[in-house]
Amino acid sequence: MSEQDNLQEADGKKEVTASVENNEDSTTTKHENLDKPEDTETDDKVISEIEESNAEDAEDEGNIDRHSIEKKDYEKMSLDALADELENLVKNQKVQAIKTHVEEIRSEFKSKFSSLLDEKKEEFLNEGGNEIDFFYSNPTQKRYKDAIKEYRSNLNAHYKGLEKSLKDNLAERLEIIEEIKGLINVEENINTTYKHFKDLQERWRKAGPIPRDKYNNAWNSYHHHVEIFYDFLHLNRDLRDLDFKHNLEQKTKIIERAEELAQDDNHNRAFRELQVLHKMWKEELGPVDKEHREGIWKRFKAATKKIHDKRQVYFDQLDIEFEKNLENKKIIIEKITIIGDKGAKTHSEWQKKIKEVEALRNEFFEAGKVPIKVNEATWASFKTAVRKFNKKKNSYYKDLKKDQYDNLQKKQELIKIAEDNKDSDDFEATTPLMKKIQSDWKKIGHVPRKNSDKIWNQFKAACNHYFDRLHAAKNEANKEEIEAYEAKVKLLEEIKSLEFSGNKETDLETIKIHIEKWKAIGNVPSNKRYIEGKLNKTLDVSFKSLKLNKTEAELIKFDNKLETLNNAEDSRHLDNERSFISKKINEVKSEINQLENNLQFFTNVDESNPLVKDVIDNVKKQKEALELWKTKLRKIKELY
Repeated sequence: MSEQDNLQEADGKKEVTASVENNEDSTTTKHENLDKPEDTETDDKVISEIEESNAEDAEDEGNIDRHSIEKKDYEKMSLDALADELENLVKNQKVQAIKTHVEEIRSEFKSKFSSLLDEKKEEFLNEGGNEIDFFYSNPTQKRYKDAIKEYRSNLNAHYKGLEKSLKDNLAERLEIIEEIKGLINVEENINTTYKHFKDLQERWRKAGPIPRDKYNNAWNSYHHHVEIFYDFLHLNRDLRDLDFKHNLEQKTKIIERAEELAQDDNHNRAFRELQVLHKMWKEELGPVDKEHREGIWKRFKAATKKIHDKRQVYFDQLDIEFEKNLENKKIIIEKITIIGDKGAKTHSEWQKKIKEVEALRNEFFEAGKVPIKVNEATWASFKTAVRKFNKKKNSYYKDLKKDQYDNLQKKQELIKIAEDNKDSDDFEATTPLMKKIQSDWKKIGHVPRKNSDKIWNQFKAACNHYFDRLHAAKNEANKEEIEAYEAKVKLLEEIKSLEFSGNKETDLETIKIHIEKWKAIGNVPSNKRYIEGKLNKTLDVSFKSLKLNKTEAELIKFDNKLETLNNAEDSRHLDNERSFISKKINEVKSEINQLENNLQFFTNVDESNPLVKDVIDNVKKQKEALELWKTKLRKIKELY
């Protein structure tokens, strides 16, 4: 007889028996429905859900629990984290237990890598690459592909070995069913028959997993013939009642545990353990006495329904959360769409928009899950919005690339001019030209990034070569001035280290001698004239230590300054000094007039009044300054 014939025969006998003894205990959906007319469609649905899950577990492995493996929030993981998690699952978990985990990781990795691929492609095109030449890969992708390859290899090996095992186990179970059928009406001692029956039950428990699509039929047939055997066993009620009592005790414990689970707030954990309890009820325990069958089943079903209802409320709350996530993602997509529609006009504006879109992309990925029915549509809308933005951005940068290549051509022309003239000895004609092309270079604008450093270094080298030669030539021509500068540096240090005797006239004479030495050295290069300012600061310190009159000190320094200005090649320096002094004289005169006018307002006020005294002192100070400026002007006029 074939396996199919066996199952059909078993099903046929089950129908006959069920119609006669509709109160016989069975945990299968079909049989229970016969003696539970009050069952609702919801009750049947949850029982069927448990049956299907247990059938799936039974096919995979006798003791496998795929639900015990934690499902992490893959949507919020980075590519590296997803690859790490996949490698960990493939390496440390049974291949048949990680299918849903692998599929979710695969979906998230594919989405995120696709997004990264779009970014890298945009960068490639923005740098002038051709779309047909684009290729991108990274180590994380390779790790992911290797882990997927290993998973598929392990899965194929598992199913290859499992196929024969499931077939053999099914044959074993059908054989056990046939042997149980053969126990009825056998001519032997009932105790011997009962012992044989218990041995067959133990063989059944150890027979191993069978194909999922054969699971319920095989169990229905098995329980059907077990019940027939117990009906046959009425000849020896002691043995039957002992089994009924044991089964009732165990099923009561299962019910009590189910009722405890109904109070557990961890809904997934409670439901997973409930599946185990249903499996024990169905696979490990037989019937109970008829008077208890309906009552214990209703009690077990009530606890099952309560766990299911609490779990359904939990999933309803998840649905609400998913709907909120969906609304957030729609808002994010709309923001990206608006940015894409608006676009930008400059490189800096586009860079700002790129950062905004990148932030929105990250926000989208972190927004959480959405209802599964709209997941693909939401992802498609997101990618459409991002691609629309990228298309407009790419269009801008393609036009920008054209401008950059035009700029590159212009700068290459300037490089040629610089290199053609870098060795010119006609400094008078070439220097303005070199300065002009440097100015033109700054005005041209950006060139492609891959060329930027190269052409700048080439241009800078040619310009530096020319100006180094120019400076060397000027240094040679100004050799005497450079030597004068070096001599003044040494003399300045000497003046700083002067030690005075304490005799004002003697020490003043010493300072004047050093000033004359300073004058005798001569002029310094124009870019070194700051040395004169350093001398004046040093002289101020010396004059202060001698308690020299401020006017006298100023005139000594001014005489030295006039000497320098008078010996300069450019007479404009002396003219500028004369104009400056004349201007200061006018300013001081104006200040004095203002102060004297202010004094006229203080009539009948004693000069000891602090306010009046301050004004009078200020007038005196300004008149002294005026005399100093006039003296300086006379000295300049004497030179003319």
